[in-house]
Amino acid sequence: MSDLRITEAFLYMDYLCFRALCCKGPPPARPEYDLVCIGLTGSGKTSLLSKLCSESPENVVSTTGFSIKAVPFQNAILNVKELGGADNIRKYWSRYYQGSQGVIFVLDSASSEDDLESARNELHSALQHPQLCTLPFLILANHQDKPAARSVQEKIQD
Repeated sequence: MSDLRITEAFLYMDYLCFRALCCKGPPPARPEYDLVCIGLTGSGKTSLLSKLCSESPENVVSTTGFSIKAVPFQNAILNVKELGGADNIRKYWSRYYQGSQGVIFVLDSASSEDDLESARNELHSALQHPQLCTLPFLILANHQDKPAARSVQEKIQD
């Protein structure tokens, strides 16, 4: 066999090895889902998302307006729009609902009766909103570690 044919054979084998190891194409894209995260100020929305994104809890500052975080999981990515929960911001929540595929509602289970009533009203409003009423809702009762936290039964009865 001539040197040229040997070189061609090695080049072809290199090419096949390269294709087998490196060129299977990009990994399949993970599906992405757009979620909206709502709840009153201080309920723990920002802390929750920071924890899911492996960020330091020390730098958590209450959200004014909104923020968007990409929460990576092994099989999917959640693009979460966190909306601030202050009184003057809640009236704008519905402007950010479009395109959402699910809702995370964070409730401070250790809040005052007045705040719990406000949270209940906001949750009912979100459940009835035309852009959200058919979507899956995840309701998280946060701050269960606080002494004033209500039990699950107390929250269910409300």
